[in-house]
Amino acid sequence: MRSIAIFGAVGALVAAVALPAYAASSGSGSADATATLQQVAVGDAQSLVVASQATASPLDRSTYSATTPEEIAEKKAEEAAKARAAAAAAAASASASASASAGARTFDVGNYALVSPGSGEVRYPLPRGSYTEGRTIGGGHNGVDMLAPQGTPIYAAAAGVVRASAESIGGYGVAVMIDSVVGGQSLATTYGHMTYGSRQVQAGQTVVAGQLIGFVGSTGRSTANHLHFEVWVNGSLYEPYAWLAANAG
Repeated sequence: MRSIAIFGAVGALVAAVALPAYAASSGSGSADATATLQQVAVGDAQSLVVASQATASPLDRSTYSATTPEEIAEKKAEEAAKARAAAAAAAASASASASASAGARTFDVGNYALVSPGSGEVRYPLPRGSYTEGRTIGGGHNGVDMLAPQGTPIYAAAAGVVRASAESIGGYGVAVMIDSVVGGQSLATTYGHMTYGSRQVQAGQTVVAGQLIGFVGSTGRSTANHLHFEVWVNGSLYEPYAWLAANAG
């Protein structure tokens, strides 16, 4: 009897161990209630569909900026070089334009004539052939610079009355100013940068065209020997080279 009882207890124990731990359910006995963890995971998984037209964007060096110190320094050097080249080109262009303008005067000589050229009423302030034409009017410069050796004689361009004559008249240095009437028009001429002590006329004195009034120097605001000559007609500034060509011949 004891042997039979022992075999019966062992068989019951084996049957209990063979049953799955999760076989018990609190509800219905449907298939969903017995789904494994792997099956649940597969059912809840998300999916991504990629269109066949989608392509990867190419990565090119030109599409991104320099980031290393060396690349940044190189980029700055290139930009600085380009800026210097552009500035040099602009300066060269401006210089060429200015030279062309200076070389080809556009003054209307016909409108400058007050008397017939060669009549003697208007004379050149320096002997013909004794000077070189320098700077003319423009940029705050109201006359022409007639480049000539120191001591070259200076003559009155027209008859008139000396308005001023002094060893120092502002930037003109030693200078003479003469008021005249030529062809019925009011004329004022200025002769600047004469040599010290070379003036031959005084204020209030009457002079004739071609009369000696002084000698070329480099006084006042001047860096080389020359005559600074100005021409004003009825209060308006005239270009002296063109005015002399129209009136003195």
